[in-house]
Amino acid sequence: MTSVFDENGKNIPCTVIEAGPCVVTQIKTIEKDGYSAVQLGFDDKKEKSCNKAEMGHFKKASSAPKRKLVEFTGFDGSEYKLGDVITVDLFASDSLVDVRGWTKGKGFQGVIKRHGFGGVGGTTHGQHDRLRAPGSMGASSWPSRVMPGMRMAGRTGGNQVMTELKVVKILSDNNLILVKGSVPGPKGGYIIITK
Repeated sequence: MTSVFDENGKNIPCTVIEAGPCVVTQIKTIEKDGYSAVQLGFDDKKEKSCNKAEMGHFKKASSAPKRKLVEFTGFDGSEYKLGDVITVDLFASDSLVDVRGWTKGKGFQGVIKRHGFGGVGGTTHGQHDRLRAPGSMGASSWPSRVMPGMRMAGRTGGNQVMTELKVVKILSDNNLILVKGSVPGPKGGYIIITK
């Protein structure tokens, strides 16, 4: 993240996103595939990291092997052809975009980190093994089970999250988009941007 100043001198927190160039690697049609979509590839990878099927897929589009392939529906197949390069010029400044990403995975966590519980018991009088425990889970002799939806310890993070953000600036020379606010996921992670 960084920050930029607008024309009024207001400081705007921004995330810098490298959004291209993306290559059209496949065009799906209703006649052949049952739905219409355009598959875009991003971020080059070495040929030795691909199998023969992947190499054939990329050679058909006259493209270098790509690390990330994503399908976008709602496209008219006649707009693009195999091998077309899509850049950030597709977006406009001061427009809203949907940014979809995957949050940082934190593994198996207890209720304090996962749900913000306060913990049970004090820190004195010998209560040393119950400090971060979840406490009572509710039910007694009826219904003799834990009810669905009970907030308990478990796997945290790694979820898909979508946020709507405003495009602050587009640097088309470097294929960069500056959006207002933060995006989900770690630094260097992949995200999907749609209008």
